[in-house]
Amino acid sequence: MIRKYNLRNYNYILLALVLITSVFGLVMINSADPDYTLRQGLGIVAATVWMIFLSFVDYNKILKHYRLWYILSIILLALVLVVGRTAMGAQRWIPLGPINIQPSEITKILLVMFLAKRLFMNKSRINTWRFIFATAGFLVIPLVLLVSEPDLSQTILTFLILFTVFFCGGLPYKKLGIILAVVVPVAIVVLIYIQNPDQKLLKPYQWLRVMSFIDPENFDDSVYQQRNAVTAIGSGGLSGKGLNNEDPTSLLNAESIPEAHTDFVFAALGEQLGFAGCMTAIGLLAAIVFVCIRIAVKTRDYAGRLVVIGVAAHVGIQTFLNIGVVTRLLPNTGLALPFFSYGISSLIALFTAMGIVLNISLQREPYRERELYTRDFVDVKSFRQVKK
Repeated sequence: MIRKYNLRNYNYILLALVLITSVFGLVMINSADPDYTLRQGLGIVAATVWMIFLSFVDYNKILKHYRLWYILSIILLALVLVVGRTAMGAQRWIPLGPINIQPSEITKILLVMFLAKRLFMNKSRINTWRFIFATAGFLVIPLVLLVSEPDLSQTILTFLILFTVFFCGGLPYKKLGIILAVVVPVAIVVLIYIQNPDQKLLKPYQWLRVMSFIDPENFDDSVYQQRNAVTAIGSGGLSGKGLNNEDPTSLLNAESIPEAHTDFVFAALGEQLGFAGCMTAIGLLAAIVFVCIRIAVKTRDYAGRLVVIGVAAHVGIQTFLNIGVVTRLLPNTGLALPFFSYGISSLIALFTAMGIVLNISLQREPYRERELYTRDFVDVKSFRQVKK
């Protein structure tokens, strides 16, 4: 399973970006709530060892068991509904001694590997409705389990990640247009329906989050987290008030930013390090996504490419959703900021994904024209004409 590799081909840039971002996140967690620093620090150390180990494990051997990863994701999500710990109206965590594991974080990478390998195994059938519906049927099961926890935000995020992988795997534009022509009107009808106080689709706290975004004037009490977060970011100015400061005007010090070490860590970052700190954090996360996309472009293996695309989508979309929530551009979703928010499950999922990406990058070979893949699988003659 572990092969000999040329370490000169190791992607030290991605490794450095992941470690720097994680340490930056640890600094912010310590500043927001020191009680979580030790656990997060130990988690980063253990996750780093695990990531480096995975980076030398042949990813093809891992993808070979794609059916097992799908079954495991179903078992983990189902187990949450049976023995999971309930908090704030949701049953999302499995207690394991001193820590709580959130399977929804781990199953994202498992489902990406399952879908990437399934698309690879059925490349010639991706453009058929039968294959599209069959694959959708497989993916609906874990999504329904996520909704049942309930965890609508993770459901939406997982759907967007898997849809990105499916699209990049070769979903025909014509069929994509047909799907959107059906999904968009249905989504509009659902959005109109859930504004009814007697609606049955959302839990009360979910309904309040949506309504506070649509009609903030009449649901002002439900947006205090986001309102305080925006105020905190704005008060940081260009360079912020400093880490671990004792500024009496600090909303973080006044404990007016709930979950500052997890979902709203970006607000703490904005207040203490200002615009410069926010842009540094966004820049680091964007760099990770960019490097992953670059790896995907240079990867000649179809399944490996789709896995990297899924990981890039995971980091990119979740970052967008988290920052969108903190800045009140989106309804409150409860999603963490990758590599910055406290969470052992998130660390496990992200570092596992990065370990696999590092191995894919380590195995890529210089492009040969006969091995080039694109969405349309262009031939060598066409590729040469484009180059000219």
